[in-house]
Amino acid sequence: MLDWIQLFLLLFQAALAVLVVYLLLLTAAAWRAARQTPARSGEPTNRFLILVPAHNEERLLPDTLANLRQLDYPQSLYAVHVVADNCTDQTAVIAQQGGAVVHERFNDDQRGKGFALQWLLQRLWHMNEPHDAVLILDADSVISSNFLRVMDARLARGERVIQAYYAVRNPAQSWSVSLRYVALAVLHYLRPLGRMVLGGSTGLKGNGMVFTADILKKHEWSASVTEDLEYHMTLVLAGERVMFAPDAIVEAEMPDTLTGSQTQNTRWEQGRLEMARRYVPSLLRAAGSAIKQKEYGRAYLLFDAAMEHIIPPFSLLTGLSGLAFAAALVLFFIARNNPAVNNSLAIVNLLLGTAVFLGQIIYIFYGLYLVKAPAQIYKALLYAPAFVIWKIILYMKVMFGRETQGWVRTARN
Repeated sequence: MLDWIQLFLLLFQAALAVLVVYLLLLTAAAWRAARQTPARSGEPTNRFLILVPAHNEERLLPDTLANLRQLDYPQSLYAVHVVADNCTDQTAVIAQQGGAVVHERFNDDQRGKGFALQWLLQRLWHMNEPHDAVLILDADSVISSNFLRVMDARLARGERVIQAYYAVRNPAQSWSVSLRYVALAVLHYLRPLGRMVLGGSTGLKGNGMVFTADILKKHEWSASVTEDLEYHMTLVLAGERVMFAPDAIVEAEMPDTLTGSQTQNTRWEQGRLEMARRYVPSLLRAAGSAIKQKEYGRAYLLFDAAMEHIIPPFSLLTGLSGLAFAAALVLFFIARNNPAVNNSLAIVNLLLGTAVFLGQIIYIFYGLYLVKAPAQIYKALLYAPAFVIWKIILYMKVMFGRETQGWVRTARN
């Protein structure tokens, strides 16, 4: 019986090892990636529309608008448009006072960021507002002063969809915010860097996204609760690649407690599972067809997009790896004292479990090294076990339908 348990554990750890090896492949590739965008010769020329969807954001929107007025970019080449979506506060008034063009929208049946952006884009096209590209920015965010210059340089060299480095504002605010900083360091910085080297697509992170005008006109923006994930799938299947601009930075406020982030995390994981069900088979079939046609670059692009959905949240992967390692350790000691148990299999299990766990440590710490994480972030890792347990419970509830979430505004500090 114990030998069958060991065999099952070996297969389980082998599956975890495949996922961790892929993360380490991206980690190794990130080491070779360029982290600065070459400056464009001459003055910038691209005209940007900055779209800010806002629902009851009267407290945080002033900081965002003040930040946008101080960009190192000719003000004649960008305009800020705020869609005050189903607001019951002073968001529209504050947006107008902050120099933005305000669009008020009221629709109780179609609530959420995706619907608001769909509506605003159609409205702007009807107005024939002149622009070359669109930046989508959350109302609780600030961007680096070089942001539009970086994007202008990338557009000038032919890039059509670009994702900035989406990071955490005030990462030392609490241990849960610090751990969110850790998660985004690898998910929003290390992995995109690796994908740029290997030929993958960065993915869309929902904030700090730039699109050429023709892309948004050709592919309608999604209105799902995870509209960025779905739009990315649409683009990849259409042959588009999202590029990464690591030196253009957008920082957003995050809830400072696990309770405050409950609705946001539920929505994300619910959306991830739904996107995986809907798109992973299509992506893998398309990758197989590309291989048959010897389009190996496109095959990797599609396969990598599927892997991004297959790899579970890192906290879940870490938790499962920890449980598997603990089981391997127990079985190893049982095998040492029981001649009837396969000792060789126990040793292989223990070695594999150790390797899987060490691989994740390398992945995390190299990501923190790349983003030059402050010392406070490393101290917050002491709270990681509590966060992992919380996230696993939440993920299991979402997976088995015990926890569902439509669009709800995330709690603000």
